[in-house]
Amino acid sequence: MEAVVIFEDAKWGNFKPLTWTRPVCLLRTGIFHLWEKVVQACKRAGMEGFEVHIHTRNYLAPTLRHCLKGKGVFVNELERVEGKSILFVNGRLLVTPELAQQASAIEKGVAYTKDGEPIAVYLGETAAATVLPALQRGEPLTGNDLQALMDAATMKREVPEAILLRYPWQLIDHNAELISAEFPLATEGKESEGKLEQGAVIYGGDPSKVYLGKGAIVHPTVVLDVTHGPIFIGDNTIVYPPTRIEGPAYIGKGTWIVGGKIREGSNIGDVCRVGGEVEESIIHGYSNKYHDGFLGHAYVGEWVNLGALTTNSDLKDTYGSVRINIEGEGKVDAGTKVGCFIGDQVKTSIGVLIYTGKRIGIFSHVHGVATDDVPSFTIWAKSVGAPGDAVELLLESALEIHKRVLARRKIEATPEELELIRTLFELTREEREKVGVRQGRPSI
Repeated sequence: MEAVVIFEDAKWGNFKPLTWTRPVCLLRTGIFHLWEKVVQACKRAGMEGFEVHIHTRNYLAPTLRHCLKGKGVFVNELERVEGKSILFVNGRLLVTPELAQQASAIEKGVAYTKDGEPIAVYLGETAAATVLPALQRGEPLTGNDLQALMDAATMKREVPEAILLRYPWQLIDHNAELISAEFPLATEGKESEGKLEQGAVIYGGDPSKVYLGKGAIVHPTVVLDVTHGPIFIGDNTIVYPPTRIEGPAYIGKGTWIVGGKIREGSNIGDVCRVGGEVEESIIHGYSNKYHDGFLGHAYVGEWVNLGALTTNSDLKDTYGSVRINIEGEGKVDAGTKVGCFIGDQVKTSIGVLIYTGKRIGIFSHVHGVATDDVPSFTIWAKSVGAPGDAVELLLESALEIHKRVLARRKIEATPEELELIRTLFELTREEREKVGVRQGRPSI
């Protein structure tokens, strides 16, 4: 095998608003992104010297290349793989440690499927050349494209134990178990280099279940509870009192935990500021939940700021199933414990309440109570302003706010990012029109 191509299909839309700004394979569950799990499985199976390619929508490619710089990943540069044998992998595939053990048995000419959908197809040079043109369009693969990909193989083989993600809440459902399962891989060959201050406590089990990265500091009186799983704390992260962290939990690099009740299944990215109560939630990098408030069974994108006392519900009063509206499918049952899904660059004001299963679109500002899905680029103030008030955030404002936010972390916005924001503003216009978001100034 000379290349791995992780492709995107039309179901990326099921994961909105999270996937407006990234392909599905850049979502996280457990310690690693979905694409990283694929690459790790291939390497552990003894595959060497292969290129890693991500296929996605053309408008995402420039920013994605910048984000993945230095990781040896190519984005929409499929001319590089012409004339090579290729393992095509569905970007929605969740490679669990159990599935990874089967990677060494992958055979050329076989299309591996789950319920008839392709999860991986390994093709030789000639067969691969017949399907590359569909990917080189820079658009998600259609049903016909996927069928052609499978038809290029000489054999199909169903993999019933494989997990092909279809909805965003599945990332949260698998998160806690994967943190535990991937902890040995993330710490392999490493020893804790951080500092556990005198008075900090590892409670409930083997201290080896706690990993502290280089420069990490855990202050006195902090409790790290490993009764039910391990705790990974990345380089240069600081945990301030009074904080209790329950494993399994993952905290990335350069993050501050400021007096938090970090419950089991919490997955917090790099350079975040997190306090209050967090349970069974995934937070991407550079996001803030600095103050009190509850975040449960939620997925939060990058550069999000949740104002003081922002709280989401993850359980209906009836204890019934939460139903989420999925484009093209209607209302879908998501289970009983489901929080919210918050896109990149969302801001909430103080005291915001978000009902179960709600999706908050990218670059939106939320005030008061969100009882409905919030479209992207919207100032949402229905409960505190004039009746039904929802106003479009000006594109110029979105661009300026993005620059200000990045500047606070001493980061300069790239031209690629600014162009992506302009593109997304137009692509999400239909969201706002469908629910009657008006233009003008909000009445708050």
